[in-house]
Amino acid sequence: MAEDLLIPPSGKIIPHLTGSLLAVAFLTSFGSSMLYGYNLAVVNSPAVYIKDFYNKTAVSRNGTGLSGETLTLMYSLTVSVFAIGGLLGSLIVGVLVARFGRKGTVVKTTVLVFFAGSLMGFSRSCGSPEMVILGRFITGIHSGISLSVVPMYLGEIAPKNLRGFLGLVPSIFIGTGVFAAQILGLHELLGKEEHWPLFLSVVVVPTFIQLMLLPWFPESPRYLLIEKHNVHATITALKWYRANCNIQAEIEEMQEEQRSLSSVKTLSVWNLLLDDTVRWQVLSVVVINIGMQLSGIDAIWFYTNDIFENAGIPTPEIPYTTAGTGVIEIIAGLIGCFTIEKLGRRPLLVGGFTMMGICSAGITFTLILQMSAGSYCYLIFASICLSVAVYVYTVIPETKNKTFMEISRLFSKKEPVPETQCLLLVDQLKLKKINGYGGLEHHSLEFESSSPVP
Repeated sequence: MAEDLLIPPSGKIIPHLTGSLLAVAFLTSFGSSMLYGYNLAVVNSPAVYIKDFYNKTAVSRNGTGLSGETLTLMYSLTVSVFAIGGLLGSLIVGVLVARFGRKGTVVKTTVLVFFAGSLMGFSRSCGSPEMVILGRFITGIHSGISLSVVPMYLGEIAPKNLRGFLGLVPSIFIGTGVFAAQILGLHELLGKEEHWPLFLSVVVVPTFIQLMLLPWFPESPRYLLIEKHNVHATITALKWYRANCNIQAEIEEMQEEQRSLSSVKTLSVWNLLLDDTVRWQVLSVVVINIGMQLSGIDAIWFYTNDIFENAGIPTPEIPYTTAGTGVIEIIAGLIGCFTIEKLGRRPLLVGGFTMMGICSAGITFTLILQMSAGSYCYLIFASICLSVAVYVYTVIPETKNKTFMEISRLFSKKEPVPETQCLLLVDQLKLKKINGYGGLEHHSLEFESSSPVP
């Protein structure tokens, strides 16, 4: 276990990474976030076998095979229905986390993975392409839930100085999932025709491990206090995740937030969009998520083999080249994970979207040297990435080492709070007025005039 405390010259106790925090980050990401990456890439290598299965099933049912257009449509549906399921999962996650909690939602939604894995695993035995498509849809629902609840859970159990580090652990496991699908898809492993149902359903293994171990860890302290009003369970959870750290300041901070939210009602989505006090926060969330989904990365993972084939790479070498791209993504995730607390969030967001924009443009110009059409879609991805990078640079403030209240204040006043002030004066902040969704109104936070500034 890492050291639990760091006491700088100022005398303020700064918690360090504990074994419990690291274990929860790995378990939730391994059994949930990694599946998202795996399912992004898993349909790439067995595409020919899946199409052949669809065609043979049609022959056995109807006496005739499918046309090329129909076969392409069915395979495209198999690929894209995963995203449709993800959309549904993201829409219901709010209800789930409010009812079952953060950890509870992660644990209870594992049933979706087991059901989907069974459908896809027995689809060939049952002669049912519908089972493959339905299984992909259900795994999409699970991924849509996981992409929201896992970062939420890790962000709430982490001290603010480690929130960025733990928040990037799911991203590393998403890249690991992509890489795992690329490696298992090699012909020497599960890349043979007889193995593709097992290849699709192997997602149940990490989920089973997560289900066996994660229930032993506590729920999010913030959820226990603010939504369940259970002070005793909150203290127990904080002691579990903070070891010997003084947790009094964190309890008081959450109680202050609890008091500010106790007399207000939850806004509907429409009212949230109309609330000008959180307009920049909502817009920023929308812009960044649109940028992530339309950056072109999903299109690259879904059709990696075709891209490399069009680029002139020999067919026998394509699976190994594809696996190399997975390694690069993992390395990039590790770099971000270990530099985010030093560089901050904004530089990594701006740099990441800028580099993806440049790379998408590079892919376009490279493909033009083998083909005359069909490659210009990556110019759209490039434009989106560069636009999001500009937005992040000009609008979104740095949130490193800041509490949720301080982040709201940054958006409402558009005035950066010096990092040293955030570290030293957290306990001197007083909340005077807060709107119905937790966003601070102008001049809602003031420092106590009687409190000396170190």
